[in-house]
Amino acid sequence: MKQGLSLRVSQHLALTPQLQQSIRLLQLSTLELAQEVEQMLGDNPFLELNSDEAPREEFGLDRADTPAPQDEHEGEFVPVADFGGTESERTAAGSTDADSAPVDTEPTDWEGEGSTEVIADDGEWGGEAQARRNNNELGDDVEAADMAHPHVSLQDHLHRQALALRLADEDRAALRFLIESLNDDGYLEDTLEDLAAGLAPDDLEQQEELVHRFTVALRLLHHLEPAGVGARSLAECLTLQLKAQQAERHDAVRETALAICRHPMDLLARRDVKRLAALCSEPDTAIKAAIGLITRLEPKPGRRFVNVERNVVVPDVLVTKVGRGNQVRFRVQLNPDVMPRLRVHDVYAGALKAHRGEGHQALQQRLQEARWFIKNIQQRFDTILRVSNAIVERQKNFFVHGELAMRPLVLREIADELGLHESTISRVTTAKYMATPFGTYELKYFFGSALGTETGGNASSTAVRALIRQFVAAENVIKPLSDSQISDMLKEQGIECARRTVAKYREALRISPANLRKAL
Repeated sequence: MKQGLSLRVSQHLALTPQLQQSIRLLQLSTLELAQEVEQMLGDNPFLELNSDEAPREEFGLDRADTPAPQDEHEGEFVPVADFGGTESERTAAGSTDADSAPVDTEPTDWEGEGSTEVIADDGEWGGEAQARRNNNELGDDVEAADMAHPHVSLQDHLHRQALALRLADEDRAALRFLIESLNDDGYLEDTLEDLAAGLAPDDLEQQEELVHRFTVALRLLHHLEPAGVGARSLAECLTLQLKAQQAERHDAVRETALAICRHPMDLLARRDVKRLAALCSEPDTAIKAAIGLITRLEPKPGRRFVNVERNVVVPDVLVTKVGRGNQVRFRVQLNPDVMPRLRVHDVYAGALKAHRGEGHQALQQRLQEARWFIKNIQQRFDTILRVSNAIVERQKNFFVHGELAMRPLVLREIADELGLHESTISRVTTAKYMATPFGTYELKYFFGSALGTETGGNASSTAVRALIRQFVAAENVIKPLSDSQISDMLKEQGIECARRTVAKYREALRISPANLRKAL
């Protein structure tokens, strides 16, 4: 075998630690970024919070303490942009010079090689990407007194009732154990035998005694409030609630409802009136009345005791309407409340510069890391603002008329306009929120696929979903609209939408099928 030397030219992707950090910071949410900043402040002594106002930068990132090298020219950051009015007013606000572009631009002062292509191909992100919508879907006002009221769990509520019972110590302990074994919905998932085996795995006689104690305690638990707690299945839960109504009503409707609960629950879920009528030997009218009674029961007795944390979404971008009539414009700016004010510690940096001794090289590296971290955060917010500007400019009709006026938009359009990669746009639009006159939305919400129209144009899938929601809200509950009927109604509006597509959008909107929406 003959040996020889050859020269070969090839391309490869090299991500420096600084570029990797920039990519990671870009995809973090506001909460995750705050945690990252807290961790960096604890790890790096050269980094500190700047409590002073920074008049030079409205978005609150002080760059005075991070001087750039002479060969580095940073572009001017534009934190606010207006869209509307004349064509000359709708400028590409928020864009930066080539050297200050975010992730997809190679930093001039970083070591190693960078690349504008972070990921070779992430596919089409804008097709059916669903986004988290307004954080207050129910629209209920939250009182400060409710927020401050101490939370009472289901277990606490049941323990307080158990204190009023006169029980032996063994029975009280068994009841307490069952209460602590309930899940958040109020169900007892484990069998009594399994619970006993877990307490006495090697003693069969003790297991039998424990099962007996648990059986007595379970009957006591079933009589506590809320009704249905301690059930081991949905049928048992509904049956317990119906039996609890015995003191209030002794009519035939309750008896029919009890009979329905003794049969498979899938028949009730499908509202199969004919089959249930045959199994219960009751007329259809009686079955419908019983189903109406069952639908007023609570399938999850512990639901109201669950401590649902009130997650308040803090928007990264604020969009406000300026002007009236034909002069209406939309002002886009970053939320100053989510931007950390960071700077390099002057005293430590000065001491490091004046004294060169043991460990100087390691400390110099930490100082450089602090400067890189500040710069990467600046790039993160710069990119968010640039993308938000482009979204508002393209979706101006949404900010005027609402989601029915949403136009089709995919990530590639924004990426081509800003000179970034689609993967970068995907990172920017995920877990980043925009406060609009219509509510707070995730940036990804403004992207949607296109459906053809009779005129040859395109309609946004977001607008189509809004139309479907309107159709269902205005339907006759006695004769709800089927997916085929909704498809025909969309065709009347000039939108080509197949029945399967309607079903997919309806499920995405969490709208039940027509047979489940029908009023009995």
